[in-house]
Amino acid sequence: MIGQALQLIDMVRRGELRWLAYLAASGLSLCVDAGLFLLLLSAGLTPVAASALGYGMGILVHWLVSSRLVFADGTAARGTSDRHRQKLFFVGSALVGLAVTTAIVGTGSLLGLDPRLAKLIAIVVSFQTTYWLRRHLVFRPDIA
Repeated sequence: MIGQALQLIDMVRRGELRWLAYLAASGLSLCVDAGLFLLLLSAGLTPVAASALGYGMGILVHWLVSSRLVFADGTAARGTSDRHRQKLFFVGSALVGLAVTTAIVGTGSLLGLDPRLAKLIAIVVSFQTTYWLRRHLVFRPDIA
C-alpha cells in the first residue's frame, strides 16, 4: 500500500497524471471534433472546412475541461485579467492546433490521401503541440 502511494506521488511529480488527464480531455474533445468532422464531410463540406468546424467545437469542450479539471491549479480566478489572458492564450494555442490540423488535412487531400487518414495524422501532431503550449504557457501556476 505504501509503495503504491509513493508511486502515485512520483507520477504526480513527473506530471504523468496531468498528461493522462489531458489525454482524457483531448479524447472527449476529439469525439466532438471527429464526430462533427465526419458528419459535415458526409453532408458534402470540403475536408478542410469540415476539419476546421469540428476542431472549433472541440476547442470549446477542451477549454471547459482543461480549465476546470486538468489545469485547475494553474487556472486564474474568474473575472481577473489573468483569466482573460489565459482564455486568449488558450484560443491562441487552439489556433496553432487548428493551423496544424488544417495544413495536414489540406496537404493530405492535395496529395490524394484519404481525408480521414490525414485527420488521424493531424490529431497526433496537434495533440502534442497544444499540450506543450497549454502546459508551459497557458496554465503556468506561477502566473495564475
